[in-house]
Amino acid sequence: MNHPLTSAESDVLDTKPAEVGFWQAFRFWLKLGFISFGGPAGQISIMHQELVERRRWISERRFLHALNYCMVLPGPEAQQLATYIGWLMHRTWGGIVAGGLFVLPSLFILIALSWIYVAFGEVPLVAGLFYGIKPAVTAIVVQAAHRIGSRALKNNALWAIAAAAFVAIFALNVPFPAIVAAAAAIGYIGGRVAPDKFKTGGSHGKADKTYGRALIDDDTPTPEHARFGWLRLTHVAVAGGLLWLVPMGLLTAIYGWEHTLTQMGWFFTKAALMTFGGAYAVLPYVFQGAVGDYGWLSAPQMIDGLALGETTPGPLIMVVTFVGFVGGYLKAVFGPDSLFLAGAVAATLVSWFTFLPSFVFIFLGGPLIETTHNDLKFTAPLTAITAAVVGVILNLALFFGYHVLWPQGFAGGFEWMSALIALGAAIALFRFKQNVIHVILACAVIGLLVKTLL
Repeated sequence: MNHPLTSAESDVLDTKPAEVGFWQAFRFWLKLGFISFGGPAGQISIMHQELVERRRWISERRFLHALNYCMVLPGPEAQQLATYIGWLMHRTWGGIVAGGLFVLPSLFILIALSWIYVAFGEVPLVAGLFYGIKPAVTAIVVQAAHRIGSRALKNNALWAIAAAAFVAIFALNVPFPAIVAAAAAIGYIGGRVAPDKFKTGGSHGKADKTYGRALIDDDTPTPEHARFGWLRLTHVAVAGGLLWLVPMGLLTAIYGWEHTLTQMGWFFTKAALMTFGGAYAVLPYVFQGAVGDYGWLSAPQMIDGLALGETTPGPLIMVVTFVGFVGGYLKAVFGPDSLFLAGAVAATLVSWFTFLPSFVFIFLGGPLIETTHNDLKFTAPLTAITAAVVGVILNLALFFGYHVLWPQGFAGGFEWMSALIALGAAIALFRFKQNVIHVILACAVIGLLVKTLL
């Protein structure tokens, strides 16, 4: 039952919040970087609670408007949303700080955890923990396929696209970018031939709640720095191009095109442009490249990296930091005496090339989005891509399951204990809706007990 507001409460809601200084915002974005657990849904929920409901820095409608734009872009939408709001409040440096602090704590944490993993991974304690974590990750990926599929596959046409994508990557080993391109083409044509089949997608709905006057309210004029201008657009495009070209050029000039660090920069640039539908969508592409084509790490190591990504703050796509560290460390890119430095530099480079496009997209497209406050809709091609992603993630789950349950291949023995842990994790996730981090931690303890007692 809704209680009427008191006069004092009504006055608070009608009063516009005080202006927020750059360093006040800096402290909030830094805090967010350390508490942003729970994947994109959890991270967006935290930002909504803090920025819309509690602090009233931005209105519900403007928040959703920005979010819908970020959902259309490739890349981690929660980090892009933080960048967008930071940019809207405090110009370019505000966006850089908001988006950067969303990622930096996770970068340092993952570099430290990756080093512990690579240096001490054979220690019985660590091996036991990861024995339980691997089956849990398999169940988590199955849940991701189900979660995205239940939202995206609303008719037979989209189911057919998902099935075709699964067959393409599972049976025919078609590269992930080719699957994305084919799905986009099907969506483009289908959106014109049968538009009703491709209407599902990413709008987060209309804003139907108010939490009082906001600093950036529905009727707040777009600030001067956020208005569209061709000169500003050109400056951002040139700056973004140079921030990619200079490090890539230096890597090529110093080490050559075929060097591990150069190839990592090029590969993860392409990966950054493939992340439609969230991190799980691009993981198969990272698998194909990092494990199959380049051999930077093994399939079991990739599963362990995903577990670390799930249990640290920041976007899940930060698993690429683990890939970079392990690849640089094992390839000894700076020689056998500088293994940690090699891993740390590779991890940092990989993160740079993965997240740079996200900043450029926000600074390029933000002024266009701010010119009109109409709600954005997913296009038909993106709807088809999301459907294809479901099939690709299902293949990833089978790939994980194979390596966990038959670690020596079908000729070797079946891991019954791993199967039971995976089943328990699946029941906890699907039936009891348990938090992902709690499931991973519980399975890690079980794995340690199994390895200790058996």
